[in-house]
Parts: sequence; structure tokens; C-alpha cells
Amino acid sequence: MKRTVTQLADGRELIYFDHDENADRGAADTRELPPRPAASELRYDPVMDEWIAIAGHRQGRTFLPPTDECPLCPSRPGHATEIPAADYDVAVFENRFPSFSFNLGHYEDVGGLSEVRPGVGRCEVVCFTSRHDSSFSRLSPEQVDLVLVALADRTDHLSRLEGVEQVFPFENRGAEIGITLAHPHGQIYAYPYVTPRTRQMLASAARYRERTGGDLFADVLATERKAETRVVASNEHWTAFVPAAARWPFEVHVYLNRRAADLRELDAEERAAFGPLYTDVLRRLDGLFGVTMPYVAAWHQAPVRTGRDLAYLHLQLFSIRRAAQKLKYLAGSESAMGAFVNDVLPEEAARMLREQP
Repeated sequence: MKRTVTQLADGRELIYFDHDENADRGAADTRELPPRPAASELRYDPVMDEWIAIAGHRQGRTFLPPTDECPLCPSRPGHATEIPAADYDVAVFENRFPSFSFNLGHYEDVGGLSEVRPGVGRCEVVCFTSRHDSSFSRLSPEQVDLVLVALADRTDHLSRLEGVEQVFPFENRGAEIGITLAHPHGQIYAYPYVTPRTRQMLASAARYRERTGGDLFADVLATERKAETRVVASNEHWTAFVPAAARWPFEVHVYLNRRAADLRELDAEERAAFGPLYTDVLRRLDGLFGVTMPYVAAWHQAPVRTGRDLAYLHLQLFSIRRAAQKLKYLAGSESAMGAFVNDVLPEEAARMLREQP
């Protein structure tokens, strides 16, 4: 594997990850780009004990451009993109419209109980392939392995940045989810705080350990593997199952069969085993209703400094589609109260996924 670091025209970092050690990544970004925006503003919500990023500059980000104007495709004569090379394997670069960055601006106190501070951190775009018409489900095992190498590399680098507390790789796929670019890609958020969901999961794991002496995530996995009812697929290193209390119509959690804190701890065999299982689950999801399923794929890994002994690396995959022509919207109960109501029995969802050819 070859790793090449370069810069885009406005100073943002671009990293190529290539199978070929001889790949030439000397192409320069010839565009004239505007100055990079100032970092967002973080405002503290004392009622919910959460930080909210106010990032007005993101209103102007690229929105569903035509295929021939995609900014994530390789550059070609007459159309320079975020990727100067004429082709690439995996490319990672700093987001042009980031929710968090180290390019600080001016921040004023808004009064009241809402503390204000700069939204320091970093947001990166991960291009899984140069093929615009592809998808993660169609990647070869070798390509998935390279993506995991890139995610582990970025987790390591971003975790070392001053002010970063959590690194979160994820993929949004499908117009129904609200994507702004159709090219197969994911993102990585390096947050300046530990996110609410992670705080809640770690608190649950801490209480479970205090009460039972056990590992909450390991025991959940062991129970699901023993019951088999909600298991969708498994191999020597990974298990994919529908959680018993799934929030979404079709939700699958992919657990490593041993505890690891984050992606950096995966060994070569575990990386190699992930691709065939995960892409199989994605294809089963697409096969449910004969349409391309929108989904969010979220890597849950340990924060940088807290709860690392409690965290358990796993991937959460979920779709908002509940039937061929029906989507699940987050209405009153979910949006206002955070109280989910699922329309699909988890055991039935698991059976439907298992029965896909």
C-alpha cells in the first residue's frame, strides 16, 4: 500500500491510498478557490447538556451536481475536481465546507447560559473509489480492505490533533437520507467533544460493569450469537445481527468477535474478513424491495481520551425505508422526545435479510 500526502489549491490536505506502490500522485490542483471558511461556532445547550455546531457557511455547499460535474470524480481536461489525479484507488481530503476546523474566526458571547466556543476539529471526505457509478456494496474485498486501512490511518492522525475528543467515520447513502453528492463516499468527523450517543453508550457499559462485572457489548454479542434468531451473517471474525430493540425498520449491527477499542486495532485477517460479510449484508439490504436502499453506516469506536476500556468497536447500519414505497420519518415521538417506535419486528427484519439470495 502506498500513502501519498499532498495539498489542494486552498491549502487543504489530500491523502491518496493506493494498491500500487508506483502510483504517481504528482498532479497539482490548478483551480482558483476562495479562502477557507472560519470554523463553526459551538453553542452549549444547558438543558440537554449537549454542544450544537452553528455552521452558516455550509449553506453554500455543493448540492447534487450533474454527474459530469461531480467534484469527487478524478480530474479530467476541462474539469478540475477535488481529486487532481486522473484516477485513484481511495482518496481522503479535508472537507471544503467543514462542520469543524482549525481555521479560527471571531466568536462572541451570546449571553444567557449558552457558552460559546470555536468549533475546532476536522472534517474529511473519504472517496471509496474513483468509479462514480459504483457503491460500497460493489467494492472488491481488496478495495474494502484499503478503505479500512485509510479509516484506521485517519483515526490515528485525527486522534493526535489537539482539541479532538472523538473520531467518527460514517457513510450516508441515498437521496432519501439527504446526501448532497452521489459519488460513493463517506466522511470522518473529528469532534471537539464526546457525542451524546457515545456518552450514553459508555455510561450504560459502566453501569453494566459495576452491576455484573461483565462487558456489556461482549455480552450482547454472545447472547445474539447463541440465540441466532436475529443473526443475519457471520464468519470467524465478525457477526452481523439485527438488535433486539432496533430503532429503525431495517437495522444491522456488525460486531467484531473480540473486543477492540477502534479501527487501529484491527489486524490484517480481521480487515480481510470484514469486506465479504459487510458487502453481502449491503446487497441483501438492496434486494429487499428491488430498489437501492438508502442507509447510514456509522462506525462506533472509543473516544480519544475517555471510556476506552468500555468501548467496543462496531458498525451500525440502518435504513429509513420500511416498505417498497414507504419511508420512516422521524415524526413527533422520535424528533421531539427521542422515543422511537419501530414499524418492523426485528426478528422479521432479520429473517427477510437472511432469505435474500
